[in-house]
Amino acid sequence: MYGLIGKMKAVEGQGEALLALMAGNIGPMPGCLSYIVARDPADPDAIWITEVWVDRDHHAASLGLAGVQALIARARPLIAGFGERFETEPAGGLGMLPEPGV
Repeated sequence: MYGLIGKMKAVEGQGEALLALMAGNIGPMPGCLSYIVARDPADPDAIWITEVWVDRDHHAASLGLAGVQALIARARPLIAGFGERFETEPAGGLGMLPEPGV
């Protein structure tokens, strides 16, 4: 499995708008087992996105999906920058969809 945890910074005062946009339904994302958007309690203009994918290739392929491309276009004006980014190897847990075929 492949995991990402990343911090996204919104333009000042736009944290809630960015969170709402990123947490909205963008349609199916094949290979995505979990996609969580969270507020940063220390910074109202920052959000954290935690993703779990079947593998790195599924994550890379998701960036070309029409729904993801449309989301990126809508979010771009609200994004001031990016913070920390961590790659992980998820092993399981509550709330994570089972890996297909398992």
